[in-house]
Amino acid sequence: MRAVDLIAKKRNGGELDRGEIEFLIDGYVKGDIPDYQMSAFLMAVYFKGMTFAETGALTRSMMNSGDTFDLSSIPGIKVDKHSTGGVGDKVSLILAPLAAAAGLPVPMVSGRGLGHTGGTLDKLDSIPGFQTRMDEACFRKLILKNGVAIIGQTDNFVPADKKLYALRDVTATVESIPLISGSIVSKKAASGADAFVFDVKCGSGAFMDTKEKATALAGSLIGVMKELGKKSLALITDMNQPLGKAIGNTLEIIETIETLKGRGPADLTELCIELGIRMLLLGERAASIEEARSILEERLYSGAALAKFREILVEQGGNPAICEDYSLMDLSPNKTELTAPKRGYIQSFDTREIGNACMVLGAGRAKVDDVIDYGVGLICHKRIGDAVGVGESLFTVYYRNEKSLSEATARLSKSINISDKPAPPIKLVLDEIK
Repeated sequence: MRAVDLIAKKRNGGELDRGEIEFLIDGYVKGDIPDYQMSAFLMAVYFKGMTFAETGALTRSMMNSGDTFDLSSIPGIKVDKHSTGGVGDKVSLILAPLAAAAGLPVPMVSGRGLGHTGGTLDKLDSIPGFQTRMDEACFRKLILKNGVAIIGQTDNFVPADKKLYALRDVTATVESIPLISGSIVSKKAASGADAFVFDVKCGSGAFMDTKEKATALAGSLIGVMKELGKKSLALITDMNQPLGKAIGNTLEIIETIETLKGRGPADLTELCIELGIRMLLLGERAASIEEARSILEERLYSGAALAKFREILVEQGGNPAICEDYSLMDLSPNKTELTAPKRGYIQSFDTREIGNACMVLGAGRAKVDDVIDYGVGLICHKRIGDAVGVGESLFTVYYRNEKSLSEATARLSKSINISDKPAPPIKLVLDEIK
């Protein structure tokens, strides 16, 4: 078997079998297949696509290229959730303790942020002492004890994805849906969960800018999960404005705790409940949407979800006192208001540009090795459809230096469209794909 023959087969629209795909992935991880041949293969996939069987074989090969977790000793159906990324998306931090408080085992293996979207691990790193690095035995022990753990990937976790993602980034093949699906599903399936809920975002702050593209990705993710024998479903959700109000690591932890106290932003709370409902249904902890909603709302407003969050903090080295004293976390003392230049109604946001403004402040990474400042970020005070008066605050900006503030506020000023005409509020959950 030769790599060049398989590249030609895919270039000509042929379907590769499992053995052929394993040959390519194994050879690339071992260094037997060079970057230039894998680049050609990725471009062939970009133009010719893959069947679900091919994408499933690709995903399985990637998943088995390194460590995989075996959680079969943990009773019950173990359910994880994955978001395709957005601005202000701290749902995992709320949903993991909420679903666990409802009796669902939640093994959550999360990632870091890159570009305009934030990463769950970066937000957790803003909690003093919190540990996300642990081996499989510790991960399993925590889930058995508390029903939940949130960790990062091990050094040898899906190494094929690390190599392929870096190559896709420099060969203009990032947007390929089969390759996106393989990247996402290989990491989630390696975590040992039995079922998955996908939050596939669309809009100005998402990687998929239209509902049609998001729906295609959701269908691919679910199809690949079926190939692997895993249950899954997806919600298509709107990312044309930030989720919640807080953007930035410490600020998002504060908003997470406020939401777990039952006083979070309405859109953030709603999305956590909607995703949680699907997790409970897949995990067979509820028989209907109505029953699942009732369970989750009771766990949220009774304080049970917050108590579970405290357990996570204690077990993973964080200080539970942050739930009462937010000053224990790093938050820049420098803040300013960006105000409306005219009266009117919020017509739209360029949500990606809002995320980029936060990255400029230091809350995110432009490159993988960039250092994050956990104490900077912003609060978005308005939603699409809201009325606004001259001089009314649109954003509170937390910053470290005047240079980053100047660029961030310039981006924020361009990110918001104020119109004379009212705009209807946006619908958060657009569709469900099974």
